[in-house]
Amino acid sequence: MTTTATDATAPAKSHYVILDGLRGVAALMVVVFHLFEAWSGGDPEKQIINHGYLAVDFFFLLSGFVVAYAYDDRWGAGMSPWDFYKRRLVRLQPMIIVGGLIGAALLAFQHGSLFPKLDTVTPWQILGVLLLSFVMIPMTPSAEIRGWGEIYPLNGPQWSLFYEYIANILYAVGLRKLPIRWLGALVAVSAVALIGLLVLGPRGDVIGGWALDAKGVQIGLTRVMFPFFAGVLLMRLGKRIKVKNAFAVCSLLLVAALSLPRFGVGDQRWINGLYEAACVIVLFPLIVAIGAGEKDVDGPSVRIARFFGDLSYPLYITHYPLIYIYTTWVVDQKPPVGRGALVAVGVFVGAVTIAWACLKLYDEPVRRRLASRFLAKSAS
Repeated sequence: MTTTATDATAPAKSHYVILDGLRGVAALMVVVFHLFEAWSGGDPEKQIINHGYLAVDFFFLLSGFVVAYAYDDRWGAGMSPWDFYKRRLVRLQPMIIVGGLIGAALLAFQHGSLFPKLDTVTPWQILGVLLLSFVMIPMTPSAEIRGWGEIYPLNGPQWSLFYEYIANILYAVGLRKLPIRWLGALVAVSAVALIGLLVLGPRGDVIGGWALDAKGVQIGLTRVMFPFFAGVLLMRLGKRIKVKNAFAVCSLLLVAALSLPRFGVGDQRWINGLYEAACVIVLFPLIVAIGAGEKDVDGPSVRIARFFGDLSYPLYITHYPLIYIYTTWVVDQKPPVGRGALVAVGVFVGAVTIAWACLKLYDEPVRRRLASRFLAKSAS
């Protein structure tokens, strides 16, 4: 998950409120997907809400679009790469830190058959992993403490922020200077690489990116390169589609795309790959073009969109420690489905409550303070 709102510390530039809301819808779908994942037995082909992981690719697309919208016109006004990095750090890093702290605080409740390495982990190891996560240093499979091979074992979804930062750095150091023709070529090559992973790869999906091995890095880079820079290209091309009730239309399209069952198993996994390629390369840009079709909107649906947008990043980056606990409970206790569903509702409500509390009591005030201290002189 990655954030897509216009930088809250930047000089006034109106938000694409509908895009903010869609980011929130996608974050809610990620939580639902992870709750259902606990019942899949680790087999993505048995997952009921099956394509929720594509929300990450949607986040990358939104991020590229809004980063270009917020910053493209500032480079000529004297903004340096370091000014850009500071703004992105102020926007993203506070919640990464609190997500790691929540993960460490809840680690004691996650012991079970799924995480064999936790039984031998020491407090010093936990502290070391926590401090490394604060500065975005990933763990190797042999060094991580959970046994899942995650680069950030206290808070798994942080892996997508690692690749978000990589994309931001590539944008700042030079890819932002590409004319539209060459940016389009980069996006086309990245699309070919993504199709190759999905259709020619053995899995038929984009699942992965959270392990620091050759395959994990390949998947992570492939997943970020097309959507992020396609988002930049889409913003620069100015393609917008005006549709009545755009937030509702886009939300329905997004929820459907992230919920449909898997297409093709065994020797026909390439069919699922085609579906996911169509989502990332065609449907998601279409949704963004519709969502960006109108900025000056109002009404109940837009107020809902604004709420979802504010909640999205805190929810994405803090919910997974609860999912570790829930998944361990489901796997080891094998509760009846009814009881499991009731607890899942409680976890969902708890995740939303924690995210909202983090947003209002920590994230917003901390970002304001950091912005006033570190960004005032670099504001353009």
